[in-house]
Amino acid sequence: MSSALAFQPETPRVTKSARPVLSSSMLLAGAGTVLLSAPLALGAVEPWAILALQASATLLLLAWGFRQWANREIQILSHPLYRPMLAFAALITLQWLTGMTAYRHATYSRLLLYLSYGLLVFVVTQTLRRASQLDKFAWVLCGYTALLASFSLLQGLIPNGKLYGLWKPDYGGHAYGPYVNHNHYAGLMEMLTPFLLVLAATHFTYGARKIAVAVIAAVMAGTIFLCGSRGGMLAFAVQAVLLVVLLRPRQENWKQHLLLGAGLAAMIGCLVWIGGNELTRRLASIHSETQQELTGGVRLAMDRDCLRMWREKPLFGWGLGTFPVVYPQFRSFYTNFFVNQAHNDYLQLLTETGLAGFAVAIWFLVLTFRHAWAKLDHWTESAGGSLTVAALLGCVGILVHSFLDFNLQIPANAAMFYVLCAIAASNPLQESQRRRSRRNHRLILETQPGPTTP
Repeated sequence: MSSALAFQPETPRVTKSARPVLSSSMLLAGAGTVLLSAPLALGAVEPWAILALQASATLLLLAWGFRQWANREIQILSHPLYRPMLAFAALITLQWLTGMTAYRHATYSRLLLYLSYGLLVFVVTQTLRRASQLDKFAWVLCGYTALLASFSLLQGLIPNGKLYGLWKPDYGGHAYGPYVNHNHYAGLMEMLTPFLLVLAATHFTYGARKIAVAVIAAVMAGTIFLCGSRGGMLAFAVQAVLLVVLLRPRQENWKQHLLLGAGLAAMIGCLVWIGGNELTRRLASIHSETQQELTGGVRLAMDRDCLRMWREKPLFGWGLGTFPVVYPQFRSFYTNFFVNQAHNDYLQLLTETGLAGFAVAIWFLVLTFRHAWAKLDHWTESAGGSLTVAALLGCVGILVHSFLDFNLQIPANAAMFYVLCAIAASNPLQESQRRRSRRNHRLILETQPGPTTP
């Protein structure tokens, strides 16, 4: 249960007519703008995009501090994830200061990046308090994802190997949408699609809006398959099964099941119509490529190399961000390519931070799932519960995909993941009685049988 630390100096009271210079909704909108803009900046992997992300997070913190000062009150709401976040920051700072890292500059740079993630988490958790703040965000997210998925779909239909049709990646790769790597596009969709699915499966949309949301969700899910990311396909399948499990004991309206079925049918039809041949070829390659990896392929060899790296420094690791520097001396296969990531976020975390950092990460995830699970009773009936399920499904998707790829090394995806974890573990949102009454009235109208003809 969270609490608030408040320090109020003796100052004259502000009249009710005076309005705050910055509202919490404005700060929340700023954080949302940063999170949704980072994927458009090629996933925020370029130095200029990383600098913009860090500067934006710092400005948001300063704006939050200014708002506290203007209100003559310093109020900090506690959050269960703050403790593991501070513990991880302390561990990485220790690596950097004591020279335990193999490359101090890389660790320092990555520490600054993780601090920007922490600042975004802090601003979101300090400003997201009321269910009414979600209304505009939900429709902004619908518009954003509809445009992004449509653009990515068109780009996949007319590929020219260039991002936005203008920039050609320096090191090649399978570009999709605004990402150089199609797996990272799939990772973003894994985190955003559950919001649309939950919105379509609950009573927060109705009529034509519900149909529109379901169609957008189907297109988003379809691009996960059409981009060719097998890790994305697996992650989305796990998310879909988990959503059905969460809906089944709580959903009694047959219309919702019909809607989900229609959305799934639309997605399958989109896949067959647009990219059936490519999808079939991609799925058929799973068995052969898996067999190749199990008999000495690159991915399995990299996993074994990572374990050998970890055994050299098992407690504190080689230093955050040092994998591409240290890995060449442990690489067991020949390649002309520069291996900059482990293609397994768990093993990379283990090699870079050791058992100490891995234990903090497990602590972080346990707190996330424990606090989120406590809010799942009757989740379809409250905005906060629905938001928790959507955020939790997004986290599950990335966690599954992280066994096969390195989405959490991409700043845009990592920032989104940590914010979703914080949202899932936050306290229930405040919801007005008027809002609950209006939704209950709409639910009654939806479930009532229609008029019968004599």
